[in-house]
Amino acid sequence: MQALFDRWPLLLAALWWGGLSALSFVAVPMAFGLIGNPALAGPYAAKLFQVQAWASLVVALVLVMWGRLQRLKSAEVTARWVLLPWLLLAALAALVQEHGVAERILTARTTGGNLRLWHTVGSVLVLLQWLCALRVLWWFGRRTDAPST
Repeated sequence: MQALFDRWPLLLAALWWGGLSALSFVAVPMAFGLIGNPALAGPYAAKLFQVQAWASLVVALVLVMWGRLQRLKSAEVTARWVLLPWLLLAALAALVQEHGVAERILTARTTGGNLRLWHTVGSVLVLLQWLCALRVLWWFGRRTDAPST
C-alpha cells in the first residue's frame, strides 16, 4: 500500500497523458469520421476538449501542490520543482484553450472569423498540453533504483 501512496503522482501523470492522447488523437478524429458533418461533430469535439482542458488544469495544479508539499517535507527534494514550469505551462495552455480559443472556433463560421487560424491555435495548445504531460510522465517514470540482476 505504501508503494501506491508513493507512486500516485506517476499514476496521475500516466492517466493525464493517456487521457489527452485518447481524446485528442482517437476520440475527436473518430467523432468527425463517424458523424460526418463538421457542424454536428464540432460541438461534440468542443465538449471533449473542454473536459480535457479542465482535467489538464486540475492535474497540473494537484501536482504543483504535491511538489510544494514534498519541498516542505525535505530540503533535498528541490529537484521535483524541475516540473513546475511544465505544469504551469500546461495549466496556462488549458486556460487559454478553454477561455480564449474554444468559443472563437465554435463561432468562427457564423461570425466570419478565421476558422483555420483558431483551429490551428487550439491544436497547438492541445499539443502543448500533451507535450507537458509527456514530460511530467517521463520525469515521474524515470528509474531511481538500479535493476537487480
